[in-house]
Amino acid sequence: MKWSTVAALVWAAIPCATLACGAPDVQADAPVKVAQAATGDEKPQVKRTVLRRVNVPDSKYEVLVVLVEAPAGASAGRHTHPGSVIGYVIEGEYTMMIDGEPVRALKPGDSLEVPSGAVHDERAGDEPAKLLAVFTVERGEPLSAPAP
Repeated sequence: MKWSTVAALVWAAIPCATLACGAPDVQADAPVKVAQAATGDEKPQVKRTVLRRVNVPDSKYEVLVVLVEAPAGASAGRHTHPGSVIGYVIEGEYTMMIDGEPVRALKPGDSLEVPSGAVHDERAGDEPAKLLAVFTVERGEPLSAPAP
């Protein structure tokens, strides 16, 4: 599937409450907090780039459309999110390991969901991976926090 098609699908998936009902846009390049544990190693890092962020009217939430890029073999490390995440694999193979659930091997075209607060890890396969993710989180909270 072409990147433009994927982007169009994500824009269409964002609820009316966040776009069409008068919600103010928030700058895509506004700072995004991503808490990371100090590991002391030089493993490749998963990169998150905010493409669009929108405040949900009359709430404490915001919706962020994020491009997730993982170099070959990169792992995000065990972490949580302060809200729900849905994602769509664009390129490469990606493995999701959510505590209490079976490990999921994902390929381009597969989607995923991470419930709010779920402890999980994610890893790229032998090739780099790209995902498009939609985060619904409380404004001002980091997108992720390390988990034990």
